[in-house]
Amino acid sequence: MAELTVEITYGKALFEAATDRNKVNVILEELKEISTIFQKNPTFNEFFNTPVISGSEKKQVIEQVFGDHISHEALSFLMVLIDKRRMTSFNRIVKEYHKLINQDHRISQGTIFSVEPLTDIQLSSFEEKTSKLLQKKVKLVNKTDATLLGGIKIFIEGKIIDASIRKQLRDLEGSIKQA
Repeated sequence: MAELTVEITYGKALFEAATDRNKVNVILEELKEISTIFQKNPTFNEFFNTPVISGSEKKQVIEQVFGDHISHEALSFLMVLIDKRRMTSFNRIVKEYHKLINQDHRISQGTIFSVEPLTDIQLSSFEEKTSKLLQKKVKLVNKTDATLLGGIKIFIEGKIIDASIRKQLRDLEGSIKQA
């Protein structure tokens, strides 16, 4: 539970600072790039998460690697996380920050599952239809699910829109049993 408080607190503080400086999207893109670097280089990520290495050494590396490539605000944010020994929460804080941006722009984030990857046109069509259904802007991320026989499932705001063939077959089976 304490970890949730950390990500919410830091995500909100970063969002407010970025809003004040009119750099919300710039900082989001920078944090996404940093997150990608950490994911692609687990050893680099572990360097910042290990308590054996001093904060000053970590800050020096952050300055050398990112200093000329990211905004002062993003760099300062990383330094604060190092000072407070919160680098292990970095990815969760970035997710919270992104969530706050979406809330501010009245965007709902969801996941659409399909047997095969959807084209950009198909994804846009589902976003448009789901937006009309929920009466708000919807952004969907496509993930494949080999257990689907066909069709799609959308998970958004704790709701499921199930247009899978498996669901249609279950519905058909239920109507046959009632008859």
